[in-house]
Amino acid sequence: MNTDSTWVTLPAHERAALSITLHDVAPATQARCEQLIRRIERIAPVPLTLLVVPRYQGQPTTPVFDHWLDARLHWGDELALHGLTHRDEAPPPRGWIDHMRRRWYTAGEGEFAAIDASEATRRLNAGRRWFARRGWPLRGFVAPAWLLGDGAWRALRRQPFHYTCTRTALLALTRGTPDAPLPALHARSIVYSTRARWRRAMSLQWNAMVARGERRQPWMRFELHPSDVEHPAVCSAALNLIARAVNEGRQPLTLDQMAERLRAEADSAGPRAQPRLS
Repeated sequence: MNTDSTWVTLPAHERAALSITLHDVAPATQARCEQLIRRIERIAPVPLTLLVVPRYQGQPTTPVFDHWLDARLHWGDELALHGLTHRDEAPPPRGWIDHMRRRWYTAGEGEFAAIDASEATRRLNAGRRWFARRGWPLRGFVAPAWLLGDGAWRALRRQPFHYTCTRTALLALTRGTPDAPLPALHARSIVYSTRARWRRAMSLQWNAMVARGERRQPWMRFELHPSDVEHPAVCSAALNLIARAVNEGRQPLTLDQMAERLRAEADSAGPRAQPRLS
C-alpha cells in the first residue's frame, strides 16, 4: 500500500494516550479473547478496540458470540472490521517479495494483500452489512496483518470508514476525496509473533526495545492477538508494558477516539509536508 499522507504532531500539552487493540476476534477465538480481556481488566478498566472478523476462516457467527460483542460494546469497547474471512484467497504469490509478505510475514492471512478493487469492495460491503444487521456502529477498518494491496487501498478510500491503520501509523480517512492526502499519526505497534519459539524470543526483545522508544511519544499502541494468552512469557511481557503505560498516567482511548483526536489536530494545524507511507 502506498498513499500520500500528512504527518500530524499532537500538541505537547495534550495528555499522552494509549490504545489496546485485540485482533482476530471471532467465535473460534472468543474463549482466548475473554481470557486476555480478563487479564487486562485486572490492570485497569480500559476501553478496547476489538477487531472483528465476521466469517473467520470461512466459519459463520454464533448467537453466543453476537451476545458477547453486544455486551462488550455496551461496556464501552469499540468494534472495528478486520476483514471478512481473515484468509488470503488470492492467486499464489508472485516473486520472493510477495511470498515473504503473504507467506512468511503472515501465514496466509493477508486477506486484502493481493485482491483487486472489485473484490475488496465486495468484502468490505459484506462486512459493513454484517455490522448493520446487528445495529453496531462501525467506523474503523484494519486489514488482517495490516496488508493492503493497491486495489484494496483504492476500494477502501471509497468506503465510509473513518480510519485505518498500518503497522506504524493511524490514518484518518476522508470520505469523498479518494486522492487527497490523509492525516497520519506515527506510532509503532507493540505486537508479538507467537507462531514459533524463535519468533516469540525475538518478539520479546524487539518489543522491549520498541516500548522504550515509544514511551517518549504522545501515543502508545498495544496490538494483542488471542494466541498471546497461550504463551505466558509473551502475555506477561505485554501486560507489564500496558500496566506501566497506565501507571504513567496515559489516557486509554479506542482507535476511533484516537482518530478523532488526530482529525481535530489536523483540522486545526492545516497542511504540512506529505511524505509517503508504506
